[in-house]
Amino acid sequence: MRRARVGIDVGGTFTDFVLSNGADGSLTYFKEPSVPSDPSLAVERGMAALLDRARLEPGDVELVVHGTTLGLNAIIQRRGAAMALVVSRGNRDVLEIARCRMPSSYDFSAPKEEPLVPRDLVFEIGARSAFDGTILARPPVEEIAELAETLKSRGVAAVAVMLLNAYVDPTLETEVADALASRLPGVLVSRSSQVWPEIREYERALVAGLNAYIHPLLERYYATLTRRMGELGVAAPLYITASNGGALSVDSARARPIDTVLSGPASGVVAAARIALLTGRQEIITFDMGGTSSDFAVSKGGEPEYTTRTDVGEFPLILPVVNVSSIGAGGGSIVRVDKHGVLKVGPESAGADPGPASYRRGGTEAAITDCYVAAGIIDPDAFLGGRMKLDRAAASGALERVAQRLGMTGEDRAAQAAEAALSVTTAKMATELFKGLAQRGLDPRGFALIPFGGAGPTHANLLAEEARLAAIIVPPGPGTFCALGAIMADVKRDYVRTVRRRLSDDGAPQALAATIAGLEREATDWVGSEGAIVEATQLSAEADMRYAGQAYELHVAIPAALGKTMAAREVGELFHQAHERLYGFRDVDSAIEVVTLRVRVVGRVPPIAIPELDKTATAVEPKGRRRVFHRGQWLDVPVFLRDRLVQGQGFAGPALVEQEDTTTWIIPGWHARVDAVGNLHVSRG
Repeated sequence: MRRARVGIDVGGTFTDFVLSNGADGSLTYFKEPSVPSDPSLAVERGMAALLDRARLEPGDVELVVHGTTLGLNAIIQRRGAAMALVVSRGNRDVLEIARCRMPSSYDFSAPKEEPLVPRDLVFEIGARSAFDGTILARPPVEEIAELAETLKSRGVAAVAVMLLNAYVDPTLETEVADALASRLPGVLVSRSSQVWPEIREYERALVAGLNAYIHPLLERYYATLTRRMGELGVAAPLYITASNGGALSVDSARARPIDTVLSGPASGVVAAARIALLTGRQEIITFDMGGTSSDFAVSKGGEPEYTTRTDVGEFPLILPVVNVSSIGAGGGSIVRVDKHGVLKVGPESAGADPGPASYRRGGTEAAITDCYVAAGIIDPDAFLGGRMKLDRAAASGALERVAQRLGMTGEDRAAQAAEAALSVTTAKMATELFKGLAQRGLDPRGFALIPFGGAGPTHANLLAEEARLAAIIVPPGPGTFCALGAIMADVKRDYVRTVRRRLSDDGAPQALAATIAGLEREATDWVGSEGAIVEATQLSAEADMRYAGQAYELHVAIPAALGKTMAAREVGELFHQAHERLYGFRDVDSAIEVVTLRVRVVGRVPPIAIPELDKTATAVEPKGRRRVFHRGQWLDVPVFLRDRLVQGQGFAGPALVEQEDTTTWIIPGWHARVDAVGNLHVSRG
């Protein structure tokens, strides 16, 4: 009988697994070193080991939810498919012109980033629609045939089609895309009106282009992954985590892979928001520190914060995503001294191969993980539960070279260099945190930090102290937390239509309500096709609105009842309130324009059980003690095993808590307490 759900998160350094056993409510965690050349191989190996640890058979798995950074990495590293862009005549330079902004406001010689598609692979065609969708020009068959032959000769694997005003009426763009697809067998043809039909040609061209750019790579990966799961005997439905914090069937992800490009960070935020509600915390900051970067997000009232404008590498993305900010500071971030003698950390990373010096895989430069090892925070013999041994001598040797360049002397110079690097890293993180909270007008002292990722709990207390946060909540399996978030995710997708109607126009409320109803029907049909795991459906609507003449819009939530009428007075008042809340005033004399309507559909998935700890167990003593270098001196620190801690147990820092997927470092002046489900609450005093 199928009873288990498996969450998988493929990272650059490790591939993480969580199994929820519906029969007894238990959770099983596992980490497998990633294989950058073939990520699906690590998934296959890890899945086999996970099932063995849980004492289950492949046939016991009822659902697999998978997240990956493959698409994101392909964009950042420019390793996507050879592709072309097809545009309306006169619009060839849409990617070159972009938004006419300098890369730097003060450096007039700063080089401009290369566009996603080189200009010689951007092709014009005689297809054009007016602002209202009226077709002004159709390309002759001969022009399409000639363009198809040109694309064949250039050897492209994908083509994105973005015609002017196609967001109003996709008919012409669909005709052109279908005609090209019929002449280009084996070549993906992506059209902007299918991917994301929203106003603004540059951003729409990028969304369609990025979708085409990563499609062949992810198509091959999903095919290989499906084959490997089948060979293993896992026949469960496969879902892919999405950038909006939800999940999609693998077929939906294949059709529109751009939806998944920021899914990895989003899954952890979703899990953290659920955990926060269990603990009674309304305001949290999530802190995901992996091998390459650290990601931060804000969640209030159990709901992550979303945005419809973010960046993927140097490219703006207008899809709805969980609002995550990142800096290049992770466990693999390289520690170095620049030519001016200044200590620097990141953004360069040692990755999984060769990895930090302590990995003994050929890496010689010190990384943050080496700092943890040299300072005594991480036990080199207990990494990954002892499955992977680290080399403390190699870590210290790499840091001694850093210390020498900094002019440090004495027998503790490696530990001093390690602490200095950790301080630099902490300062970078705190700066990013302060900036994000200040932009929202929030006080960090009211927030709890929920750390996850392999290095999150290790660094969380250092960050909380620096950033003056109120508390820390370390979940039971922080090193595999994004994988847990994957199996907590509901099925979710967003729909959008640009309408550009003033509320005061005749018939505007009726037209707007009809558009929302159409989007809701489309969304409901989609969620009904996503499989039997959905037990309930929830719809919500938003309007992007502005005062006439403004350049950008505010997102205004539309209550369900109001969405059926879009009554001008009530909708206008909601916008006035939102504008006044953000900018401090309302302009009652200006016309209000509804630019875009949005609908989100959520297919609720049965929640997984979070097992409670035994209430009758007695507190255990530390397994031993270890020397840790902190604030210029060696401390004698007790070491606890996470799986031995009991409900209600408390202890004061300094202390270390070890588990297979991470180590939690509790600094002096802070106190830890274990709650009913095993969360570790760390607070001052």
